[in-house]
Amino acid sequence: MNRIIINAISIAALAISASTQAADYHVSKDGTNANAGSSDKPLLTIQRAADLAQPGDTITVHKGIYRERVSPPRGGTSNDQRIVYQAATGEKVVIKGSEVVTGWKKLNGDIWSVTLPNSFFGKFNPFADLIQGHWFDSKGRDHHTGAVYLNGDWLAEATDLEAVLAAPLADSEPLWFAQVDEQNTTIHAQFPGVDPSKALVEVNARRTVFYPEKPGQNYITV
Repeated sequence: MNRIIINAISIAALAISASTQAADYHVSKDGTNANAGSSDKPLLTIQRAADLAQPGDTITVHKGIYRERVSPPRGGTSNDQRIVYQAATGEKVVIKGSEVVTGWKKLNGDIWSVTLPNSFFGKFNPFADLIQGHWFDSKGRDHHTGAVYLNGDWLAEATDLEAVLAAPLADSEPLWFAQVDEQNTTIHAQFPGVDPSKALVEVNARRTVFYPEKPGQNYITV
């Protein structure tokens, strides 16, 4: 909802207000980052809109799945000058920290594997990143921030490769296990009764999906 409040404002102030009028940037899966971000010429990524947005501006994101990490470079300056991120009215927007992975090779039975170059993950490889902290009980084993999803369902990380290579138990969660070397990440996974080439398989690929890298970014509304 847009509100305009004018109270004893002068002509000079109106001129200043007009020159600093808040912008509304649009983002669409049909857009391009070379566009200006208008409703008829939208941007492609939320990050590009975040880079352009200034205090008081609104970013309207249209329907679709956005696989990106959004790191707002700035926040607003007050409650009246927030930077607002919103979905277009009546449209569903999803930001994902995962990427679709294809090229799985069948080893035997329901066991499959894929090898990805570490460049696939950029600067952060969640399959080499341990979950740790005083709050976390590791139960004496490694847990990683990487994850594998089959048609939206979370597979469990195995304790070792041998556990994945064993036949999946009927009443247990399917498992995955990853091995990371200097160049590649190889993921083994159980897909009981499913051919992953005919399903949606995703893996974690980002540390966050919406998080300012620079601390102290205030007055942001999502």
